[in-house]
Amino acid sequence: MRNYDLDFLKRFSLVIAFLAVVTIGLIALATYINNVIPPEVSPAAQQREQARIAPAGAVYAGATGAAAQAAAAAAAEAAAASQVAYGGTMDGSVIYNNLCTGCHTAGVGNAPTLTAADWTARIAQGQETLYRHAIEGYTGPDGGIMPAKGGNPALTDDQVKATVDWMLSQL
Repeated sequence: MRNYDLDFLKRFSLVIAFLAVVTIGLIALATYINNVIPPEVSPAAQQREQARIAPAGAVYAGATGAAAQAAAAAAAEAAAASQVAYGGTMDGSVIYNNLCTGCHTAGVGNAPTLTAADWTARIAQGQETLYRHAIEGYTGPDGGIMPAKGGNPALTDDQVKATVDWMLSQL
C-alpha cells in the first residue's frame, strides 16, 4: 500500500469511530429523556380505561352493607331528582308536545290518538290504571306498547299524571 492510502484509511476510520460514538451518545440521551419524561395520557383514553375497569355491581352484606345500600339508593334518587325533565313543569301540554306527540298523534305502537273513540275502553279502566300504565309502562294484548314515563325516566310521577290529565281533558 501506498502512503496516501494508509493516510486515507486512518482518517476514514477516525470519522467512522466519531460517528459511532455520536450515535451511541444520541441513543443514550434518548433513553434518558424517555425515562425522565412521563408519558402523556389523553383524557379520552383514561375515560375508556375507567369504563372498562368499573365494577359491574356491588355486594352489600350485613348491617354495614344494608346501610351502604340505602345510602347508594338515596344518592341515586337524589341524582335523579336533580335532573327533572322539562324544568319540572307541571303543564301537561308542554310535556305532551315535547315527548308524547310522536306516538299519540300518529298512533305509533297502537298508541291512542286524542280522539274519544280511542280512549273509551281505557277510561273505563279508571284513572289510576291510566296513571300506572303511563308511569310503569304497559304492553297490551293488542300489541300496544307504552314505555315507562313515555321513554323519559327524568319525568316525575306528578308530571306524568299532569300529562295524562291534560290528554284526557283534550278528548
